[in-house]
Amino acid sequence: MFFALLCKDKPEHLNLRMEVRPVHVEYLNKLNADGALGMAGPFLDGDGKPCGSLVIVKAETAEAAKALADADPYAKAGLFESVEIKPFNWVFNKPEA
Repeated sequence: MFFALLCKDKPEHLNLRMEVRPVHVEYLNKLNADGALGMAGPFLDGDGKPCGSLVIVKAETAEAAKALADADPYAKAGLFESVEIKPFNWVFNKPEA
């Protein structure tokens, strides 16, 4: 099952995001290699700067998806103001389709 991780950055934390980005990308590359990553990318503010993340993961349960979210280096660094986890039904343009 897919889950959408809707992550909102804390205000004024762009510097932290940029500092942690290399290990965050490394983490996503590992999830991708393990077959657990569907897609990922940042939300952008009105100035085109990252202000959050959308990460689609494959997991058996919401608890397993939460564990993946909690293990993200961005989460560990305290970047996120909130993380919402929602079951996601990937219908259009799904890579396996």
